[in-house]
Amino acid sequence: MKAVFMTDQGKVRQHNEDAGGIFVNKDGHRLAIVADGMGGHRAGDVASAMTITQLKNDWEASNGISTAGEAENWLREKISNVNSLLFNHAMNHLECDGMGTTVVAAISNERFVSIANIGDSRCYLLNETGFKQVTEDHSLVNELVRSGQISKEDAEHHPRKNVLLRALGTEKSVEMDIKTIIFEEGDILLLCSDGLSNKVNENEMSAILTNEDPLEQKASTLISLANENGGEDNITLAIVVFSDFSEGDLQC
Repeated sequence: MKAVFMTDQGKVRQHNEDAGGIFVNKDGHRLAIVADGMGGHRAGDVASAMTITQLKNDWEASNGISTAGEAENWLREKISNVNSLLFNHAMNHLECDGMGTTVVAAISNERFVSIANIGDSRCYLLNETGFKQVTEDHSLVNELVRSGQISKEDAEHHPRKNVLLRALGTEKSVEMDIKTIIFEEGDILLLCSDGLSNKVNENEMSAILTNEDPLEQKASTLISLANENGGEDNITLAIVVFSDFSEGDLQC
């Protein structure tokens, strides 16, 4: 496995409310996470940072997660616990009232990847069949697309594009999507906040991920392109590559 995490404030925002990372547990398996603190709400950066810190600590203390069912259960339990943590923190700290965050998290080993998401931070998979988004956005605009009320092209410029239907920490309980996919030699996983997906299209993402550049350069190029295209939001990504490289290739 090779992996890299990168985040950038962008060209407009005064603060980076995104957070994330790539963490290794006692069995050497990886957890990649991207969290985008909710814009327009106080303490979005607090929500995303608390999310990453808690999941990092939980993952690094874990072991014995060897099946897809165990990985999915871990994600469901730990992310639900974080939801309670954030909700209770906001209830007890007035300055954090209404805070929340998206989250997309992926547990990967040599056989599969289990993915959980809440909000509109995304996970993409590049494999022999092509490049595709494997998560569904929990957003108003995506529901309008799914119900046939607007086209996918219309969604790109919809005035309510940033309205989320689900977020971590804003309600006492939260639903999340969880799925497992096969992860094979040469496959690439990309997790990102909407600061990337709103500014770099899928064809551009695929072209960058398949070029001959080193992994860290691919990540840097993706962030640079998002900034060149406006950079109005924070930009965060994690890339995990199934390869035969050594454990020393982790970069974060």
